[in-house]
Amino acid sequence: MVKRVYETFTPDQVTDDMLRKAATLFNDNYGTWGPQSHKPGKPVTLSIRRLREQYLPDTAESSYIRVTVDGNLAGNAFICRWKCRDNIGLATGLLRSLREDRDDIYGIMSSHPGACLAAGKSFGTTIETVPLDYIRKEADAVMKSSPIVYVRDAKLCGTIFDPNDSTGLVSGVNTSFFVSHDEPLEALEVVRGAYKWPLGELSDGYEYLLVLQVKRRRPKLSAQ
Repeated sequence: MVKRVYETFTPDQVTDDMLRKAATLFNDNYGTWGPQSHKPGKPVTLSIRRLREQYLPDTAESSYIRVTVDGNLAGNAFICRWKCRDNIGLATGLLRSLREDRDDIYGIMSSHPGACLAAGKSFGTTIETVPLDYIRKEADAVMKSSPIVYVRDAKLCGTIFDPNDSTGLVSGVNTSFFVSHDEPLEALEVVRGAYKWPLGELSDGYEYLLVLQVKRRRPKLSAQ
């Protein structure tokens, strides 16, 4: 019988060996740089140092969640929480395991449609019913208050933010991260065969954006 285990760790519990395995998983599976990048065709890689400094920052509340299958690392996620007001398969399981009652908004930036599908399912909606108007209203404030530089510096793109936007996106960001989109675009064709895709087209250097309001779980009523 397959043994699947989900675990959550605070930054001080995350060892260099755990980050080494996380980096190896990323480096072996993420993909290659696109034609407009500085290293076209080369694998996209992450180092232990970058994972520690940029994905588990000291300036915010962060955590590391992983899933192992029969003792082998099969997936992981780095989570960061922050306040955005002055006074948010295996992937679905990972994202569901990070939920806490005190959260108000969840968000994800990704070039992969599968990640967006998992996020929608995990956070109480479906990809066909994502609240585009809510994203339009909340995305700027949420992202500008992020302690993650990559998120904070990303530029909002898409017709929900600018009706004259010409990127082909409905909701997305310009990250200038020129990873190859060959595999995500193949996945997008599959997704479009099963769902009404709401986020638009994906060009090199861009990622899709979801910002989702938490749907509170209703308390169970005891029988009288």
